Amino acid sequence: MSDSLSAQLSAVLIRKLAQLHAWFNQLHFDGALQPPVIALSDAERRLGVWKRAQRRIEISRTLAVSRPWPEVTEVLLHEMAHQFVDECLHVHDETAHGAAFQSVCKARGIDARAAGLVDRLGTESKGRDDGASRLIDRIQKLLALAGSSERHEAEAAMRKAHELMLKHNLESLHTSGYVVCHLGDATRRRTAMERAVVGLLAEFFFVRVIEIPVYLPLTGQTGHVFELCGAPANVAMSEHVFSFLLGASLRLWREAQRASRLPGSERVPFQSGVIRGFGDKLRSERETLRGSGLVWVGDAELDSFYHARNPRIHRTQRKTRLSEGHAMGRTAGRDVVLHKPMTSGSSGGPHLLGEGSS
Repeated sequence: MSDSLSAQLSAVLIRKLAQLHAWFNQLHFDGALQPPVIALSDAERRLGVWKRAQRRIEISRTLAVSRPWPEVTEVLLHEMAHQFVDECLHVHDETAHGAAFQSVCKARGIDARAAGLVDRLGTESKGRDDGASRLIDRIQKLLALAGSSERHEAEAAMRKAHELMLKHNLESLHTSGYVVCHLGDATRRRTAMERAVVGLLAEFFFVRVIEIPVYLPLTGQTGHVFELCGAPANVAMSEHVFSFLLGASLRLWREAQRASRLPGSERVPFQSGVIRGFGDKLRSERETLRGSGLVWVGDAELDSFYHARNPRIHRTQRKTRLSEGHAMGRTAGRDVVLHKPMTSGSSGGPHLLGEGSS
């Protein structure tokens, strides 16, 4: 599909941005902002800009078309923070990203740089030789050992990786700050398996997760993705676990279907059972670690960051059909061992290196 917007889709996009401005105004600024002019910009070097004299927020057309929608909304929020500093705080004697602006962004969970959430994660978790990068490297090596054909060696490596993550989170409490990433293809519906996996990420991998709506400018349609907040190392590991468990649950389903001739209607219950069984295993390991004195009590700063980004949270609960397939999947899930993270092949696509135990 062409990456250009028709006049009609451009108009719809501008209306969508104006609606978001009104929504974010109530959500993050208590309705203090007056509606500005919203426009698309053809500038190549700026993602967005607040123009005080014209009371105008411009968003890069290229950004809106070529980047994920959460990055577009983050840039809009960034410019709204500038508007708030100008028109509500009346601070005009500081630099654009001075103390007042930084304070406004921090209080509302807004990216003060708005350089794109993917770039932000890549820079902080992978581009520097810092503690987070070293932690990821150590855990990757342990997860590589978890690919051993020797069951006890694989289990021990996975348990050590789990222990290392727990110790790191207990000791650091992430004074380096938090990052955000998004999981899921917005052009497809979210599945019960995906929701089960992100539930495990929130429970065991030191991240907070929420499902958010997104807009697709090129089609004028809407979708949903999962937003993860956490320390860079934890977010990076959670991305791997998300892809691994979805791939492992599908592979185990195909094996079970060949072996037992389960009907296709059992696929979702079986895969959900795999993920739930893997969760059973993680809970058991955490109880073992608890017995050694390693107890996770939560991260108040992460909770504050998460709630600043999501002041109004709506919870939903879905039930999984407890069938024969679900029970079989749960049993299979208890034997899943995490392998090393995925890598990119020559095609550029992800290749899952995870397998279940034999």
